[in-house]
Amino acid sequence: MRTVKAHGAEIPALGFGTFELAPDDAHRMVAHALKTGYRHIDTAQIYRNEDAVGTALAESDVDRGDVFLTTKVWVDRFGDGDLQRSVEESLKRLRTDHVDLLLLHWPNPDVPLSETLKALNEVRDEGLTRHIGISNFTVELIEEAVSLSAAPLATNQVEYHPFIDQRPVSDALARHHMALSAYCPLARGGVFRNPTLDRIGRRHDKSPGQVALRWLLQQDNVVALPRSGNEAHADDNLAVLDFELSEAEMHEIFELHSPDGRLISPEGLAPAWDTAA
Repeated sequence: MRTVKAHGAEIPALGFGTFELAPDDAHRMVAHALKTGYRHIDTAQIYRNEDAVGTALAESDVDRGDVFLTTKVWVDRFGDGDLQRSVEESLKRLRTDHVDLLLLHWPNPDVPLSETLKALNEVRDEGLTRHIGISNFTVELIEEAVSLSAAPLATNQVEYHPFIDQRPVSDALARHHMALSAYCPLARGGVFRNPTLDRIGRRHDKSPGQVALRWLLQQDNVVALPRSGNEAHADDNLAVLDFELSEAEMHEIFELHSPDGRLISPEGLAPAWDTAA
């Protein structure tokens, strides 16, 4: 598995996401993912499945040191002191003494970003996480976060798939040598209904979903985090390392984005999103 390198972090480029997986499903699917070769597991406090993820990790034959584990702090725990306590609680649920990557899940304008990043850095300094980062941050917020953080930020986890143009964010992250971690990489199944992805997939004997994931993996600083509650689908998502898209095919997929391609924009959480020039 190729890794994306960002400020000392070596992030497996294809991970397994657990968003919207109930605890029993998260336990079952993380166990399966580890057994079949995934080495990057992504969860969050708000997913309410950290216990299940931790149990699957503890029961696995895969050494903890071989798994890149990410969790995220929810916005109601961004205050100094509360953030640190929330991470200690997450580690207990995850049955580990550290995570490999700890992210701020969404921007929270009600708590000064300087306060939140100070607390995030303290957690890193204490060894509770190896690396820190952000999620759902716009270009303006990326610049602010980078300027305020004593330690380098490894990634910004954002929605990214062929139907959304993330060039402003991607360019900003590249300037700061950060990775872009792509959630919702299959556009909630939308990629399977796209004729362009289907046509390209037939050429490679791959599904439209596998083409979409391969497109992400062929971008230098991108990590893809597909989520599935189905073992066969998780296996399909992993089977994208044995083919390569041409430059022409990559360009064709880049052209699939549209102004209304964003799928995740919860009211009360979403910032004012960037738009491409």
